[in-house]
Amino acid sequence: MLKEERQKYILDQVHLHHRVLLNDLSDSLNVSIDTVRRDVKELDKEKKLKKVHGGATSFGFMTFTKDDGNIYLKSKKISIGEKTVSLLTDGQVILMSGGTTNMEVAKLIPKKLVLTVFTPSLHVAMALLEHENVEVIFLGGKLLHDAKFAIGGTVVNALSQLRVDMCILGTGYLDAQFGLTEFDWEVIQVKQAMIRAAKKTVILTVSDKLHSVQKYKTCDMTAVHTLVTELDPSDPLLDAFRPFDLVLV
Repeated sequence: MLKEERQKYILDQVHLHHRVLLNDLSDSLNVSIDTVRRDVKELDKEKKLKKVHGGATSFGFMTFTKDDGNIYLKSKKISIGEKTVSLLTDGQVILMSGGTTNMEVAKLIPKKLVLTVFTPSLHVAMALLEHENVEVIFLGGKLLHDAKFAIGGTVVNALSQLRVDMCILGTGYLDAQFGLTEFDWEVIQVKQAMIRAAKKTVILTVSDKLHSVQKYKTCDMTAVHTLVTELDPSDPLLDAFRPFDLVLV
């Protein structure tokens, strides 16, 4: 594979998953870690991604702005946001994780809708503050520098005291057999606590992330009540998820 093709693949993966690991890229591309590391360094120098220890992140992952036009697959995420907002009703208490798709949900909440939202995402909390009828409760803890997402025992303990109407989770990787997976063990502890704290869990994902798997499991598909994608619910790409007792939106 030519260098240009490798680097395009790396950029696509970074934009899709927001953060990628050198080991995963090496396996997928069937090249050495050193080759991938050189590619990432070049792309970092060209300001196309941010090189971090053991991998790379997208710039959009680290710095959200209110009118960011550089969000990867933005039209798909807006569609998911519109579908998700239709699931919300006055007076609900919900949990929201971070990520660019949840940011679209936060932006699209109707101004008159009255909600209480708990979130460990600093980005999502700031976006929700734009809505005067939304009570925002930030679940503070140790903040991850890149994701601006709170982790640790303080967050998990606070979540153990909640029983909210709905948990809205963004995804890194989703597969019918392996469920929702991530590569950050501490983030998984928070997301698992969020699921336990909710009456039902709603998973948001662009179709490009379907049938992808990472190292650590957040939950099986049996823990999911609703799966929201930009696809029509009858789309064949969702067939693998139909055997589960969940709602496809």
